[in-house]
Amino acid sequence: MPGFTIDQERLQDKTKLFLRVSYTTSIIYLLFGVICYFILRITQIIPFVLVTFGLINLINLQYFKVHKKILPTFNFSSIIGLISAFVVTLYSGGIQSPFIFMLPIIGFGGFVNSSKYGRNYFNSIYFLIGLLFTQSIPSLSITENVVPEEFMATFSLLSILISVFLLGDTFGKSLLKTYNALYSSKRNMFVQVNEKENLLKEVHHRVKNNLQTVSSLLSLQSRNIENGPMKGLLKGTQNRVIAMAMVHEMLYMRNDISHIAYKSYVQELSEYLIRSIKGIENHITLHIDIPNIKLGIDTAIPLGLLINEALTNALKYGIEGDDAGEIHINLQKDASKPNCYILQIGDNGKGFPETVNHKNTKSLGLKLIHNLTRQLRGSIERDLSKKGTNYIIQFQEISQSLHHKI
Repeated sequence: MPGFTIDQERLQDKTKLFLRVSYTTSIIYLLFGVICYFILRITQIIPFVLVTFGLINLINLQYFKVHKKILPTFNFSSIIGLISAFVVTLYSGGIQSPFIFMLPIIGFGGFVNSSKYGRNYFNSIYFLIGLLFTQSIPSLSITENVVPEEFMATFSLLSILISVFLLGDTFGKSLLKTYNALYSSKRNMFVQVNEKENLLKEVHHRVKNNLQTVSSLLSLQSRNIENGPMKGLLKGTQNRVIAMAMVHEMLYMRNDISHIAYKSYVQELSEYLIRSIKGIENHITLHIDIPNIKLGIDTAIPLGLLINEALTNALKYGIEGDDAGEIHINLQKDASKPNCYILQIGDNGKGFPETVNHKNTKSLGLKLIHNLTRQLRGSIERDLSKKGTNYIIQFQEISQSLHHKI
């Protein structure tokens, strides 16, 4: 139903339960009042209170159909219910009257509306029970038991049956029905979530396969080209495609389909690039310092491409030929800012002049590093205190909500 919220459904269920219990209680009070007067021969107070409550409450419920405001209807019904139950209990034995069980049932009904009203009504019930107890003290008693002695057992039986019926057959059935509906809804939601997770995994799997197909096509194309700039360009593009494919592969393989453990991803990507560019037998030492950090796909892919470009530049231009070299990758949370990270990445190769930057160079890799940093809402600076080419990149995790606003 369009525009129908869970809160509205909850209010509708509470209203149905309240109306069912109120109508049932009103009719029972009317019948019990008649029985008390004509059969149990109670001619004082009790039958008149019971009948009066039943009639007034039925009028209150009918008036609800006019104004449609459940809160005043509920409070009025509960208040007159407490008063009538207290009076009947007071004149049928006080603290020893079996009708006293109607008081906590009314308080329990308060919790059906809200915990606030439930607590308020129970606090009132404690006070009323205290007043009833005072009537068991001869010096404080101002009332008498108006139930004839010979019908006291019958009155007790009927009072207990009414309490059991309202608590078990009315409240119990309604709450059990609500619980079963909630359990069924929870089960259906679990099935739907599981289906969506499987579907999303399948999407990641298909994207990964498609990217691997693109990578294979680029590899086949590069084989038909002799060594030169074009072959290197195709190889670089292939590595970028593989960097993206690895993210989708990890999301497909793991139980968490929205985040990936970034250390294992960086480890796998770095080792692949080293083998791809320097060969299996190489003299590159890789240092990775990344704690247990999990990133979403909107952050993982651009950050992975950035790391890919930095490592590619280091392996192709920073550490020449078969020279020995070291690569350092350090990723930590920024303690001073929420959802922000600091990436330190670099090599100990020959580096490049300070005057060269992404604005005055034709290097696609250098331009991509800066563009990807902007995509991550971050900043980048070179660490000139170290040998080689080293970057300090501060960025923030891109959430789905932020991604949609861009």
